[in-house]
Amino acid sequence: MRRKKLSTEELTNGIRKGDRLVLSRAITLVESQRPEDMEQAEVLLQTLLPATGRSFRLGITGVPGVGKSTFIEAFGTLLTEKGLKLAVLTIDPSSQRSKGSILGDKTRMEELARNPNAFIRPSASGSTLGGVSGKTREVMLLCEAAGFDFIIVETVGVGQSETLVHGMVDFFLLLMLAGAGDELQGIKKGIMEMADAVVINKADGDNLKPAKRAKVEYQNALHLFPANLSGWIPQVKTCSALEKSGLEEVYEMLDKFKRKVKSNGYFDKNRADQQVSWFKENLTDLLRTSFFKKPEVKQRYEEKLKEVQSGKTPALNAAREVISII
Repeated sequence: MRRKKLSTEELTNGIRKGDRLVLSRAITLVESQRPEDMEQAEVLLQTLLPATGRSFRLGITGVPGVGKSTFIEAFGTLLTEKGLKLAVLTIDPSSQRSKGSILGDKTRMEELARNPNAFIRPSASGSTLGGVSGKTREVMLLCEAAGFDFIIVETVGVGQSETLVHGMVDFFLLLMLAGAGDELQGIKKGIMEMADAVVINKADGDNLKPAKRAKVEYQNALHLFPANLSGWIPQVKTCSALEKSGLEEVYEMLDKFKRKVKSNGYFDKNRADQQVSWFKENLTDLLRTSFFKKPEVKQRYEEKLKEVQSGKTPALNAAREVISII
C-alpha cells in the first residue's frame, strides 16, 4: 500500500520537530523528478529557509579504499559524544546503464546508523558530476532545518571532476593514504589546491612511519599552492579511523578553522558566494529544460542530430542552428 502523501505543513512541522521519518520523506520529495513533487519541494524549502544556515558543513573526499566510511563513522561518533547532532549525506555512483545505485553506506556505518544523534542518508549521484547528487544542497538545508549541528557530505570518489562539493561546504577535507605512489599524481593538484586539510588515514601498525613521512611531504606540497582567500593555512594530519587515534586533533583543527573564518568574515562571504553559484546553476538548468520543451526546438534538434550522425553537418554548426530558434 502506498503511504499517504504528507502535506507541506505536515512536512514542515515534522522537520522542525526533528522527526527523522518525516525528514527522510522530505528528502525523497526534493529528489523526485515528478513535476508535482518539485513544485511542493520548492514551497517546502522556501518555508524552511529561515531555519537553515546554522550547521557546519564538512565535505570529505578521497580515493577508493582510503577508508572514507570508516573515518566518517569514527569521527561522527566523536562528534555525537561531544553532544552534536550529525547528518551524513553519502553519495553513491549511479550505473550509466540501469541508473541504479547500491546505496550501501548504512551497512558500512552500522554503529553510526544506530546512533540516536546521527542521521545517514545515502543518495545516488545520477548524472551529476562533481561527486555529489543533484539535490545535495537542498538536502543540506532540510537537515539544517531539522536541527543538525554538523553535516558531512561524502563524495563518490576523487578526480578532476569530483570538486563540486567544494562549492557547497565550509571545509573541504581530503583523505589520503601513505605510499599511494605515482598513480595519484593525476588527481593530486586539482584536488589538493582546494583542500583545507589533508588527513592521512590508516596511520597505524607498519604504516605508521610511512604516514609520518607522507605528512611532511604533503605539508611541503601544500606550501606550493596559492594562499587561500580564507586566510587559513591548509593543515596535514594523520589518523587511524580503525584505532580511533588522531580524530580529536582533526576536530580541534576544524574548530580552529571555524573560529578563524567567522572572526575575519570569510565564513559569511563564502556562504553568500555559494548561494550565488547555486542560483546560477539552477538558472542554467531551468533555461536548458525550458528550451528543450519547445516543440520547434525538439523538431530542429532531431533534424540536426541526424545530420551530425551522418556527417552532413559539423556539430558546432548544427548546435548554432538549433540555438538560432531563440
